[in-house]
Amino acid sequence: MNGNLVSPARGSSEKKVRIGLCAPGGRLTPDLAERAVRVADDTYGRRVELVFHPQCFASSGHFAGSDDERKGAVLELANDPSLDAIWFARGGYGACRIAEEVLSGLDVHASQKKWLGYSDAGFLLAGLFKAGFRRLAHGPMPVDLIREGGEEAVRRALSWLVDDDRKGLEPDAADGRPSIAFNITVLSHLLGTTLEPDLNGLVLQLEDVGEHMYRIDRAMFHLTSSAAVRRCAGIRLGRLAPVPPNEPDFVFTGDEIASHWCRRSGLTYLGRADIGHDVDNKIVPFG
Repeated sequence: MNGNLVSPARGSSEKKVRIGLCAPGGRLTPDLAERAVRVADDTYGRRVELVFHPQCFASSGHFAGSDDERKGAVLELANDPSLDAIWFARGGYGACRIAEEVLSGLDVHASQKKWLGYSDAGFLLAGLFKAGFRRLAHGPMPVDLIREGGEEAVRRALSWLVDDDRKGLEPDAADGRPSIAFNITVLSHLLGTTLEPDLNGLVLQLEDVGEHMYRIDRAMFHLTSSAAVRRCAGIRLGRLAPVPPNEPDFVFTGDEIASHWCRRSGLTYLGRADIGHDVDNKIVPFG
């Protein structure tokens, strides 16, 4: 392993499953990395090693290092044949600034790995899916340890990364329906770009956090007006909480917004999905 890669984990040489972590958007604090390693060690012992790229802890204004640093970290881990998976350490904002250059720099080793994350990481996951990568999933990240009960979310993610455990899958995806999941705001912004994925025949699961309901309504108009989204097999709505108060009250609920725009666009609204920016966020494998 390149000497620029570090892990808070103890004696890693005997561990069998090696998971690389980078932060394409915001910075992860070292204490959260250490807690993630403890969860992995307590659950799997020497069977698992979490390899945190030092870029995770870098700081450049809003971002976890410069665009070049973040891009370089993703590529270094993705193209490393000694790693079995890439786990995005957190979201925030910034993945869209590096996504195209990352995609152009990936080699065959990157396509053989599992990739897991959500929120802002959706920019990269969308581009990877478009590029033909199929070992991708929406799911918890180490940053979820900031939330009460975050250890269970991290264990859920690790169980999929390490063992392909299906117990942590979102119920509709677990039933075998080909699915894909994104943050509403992220997907709304990547439609029509080089990162736009093929959604044909997939159940599209959507979630968001911290957005006023009128913004959700506006984004759903945009999403359901897209030719790409109109080829999906239906939409499920995850959690939107917390939602800032609107003055005056927006009146419409998330279900009402989703069903309205699905009906207007000829899509099927399939009800709720068990995903969101919370510790109950389930895993949705892509495709």
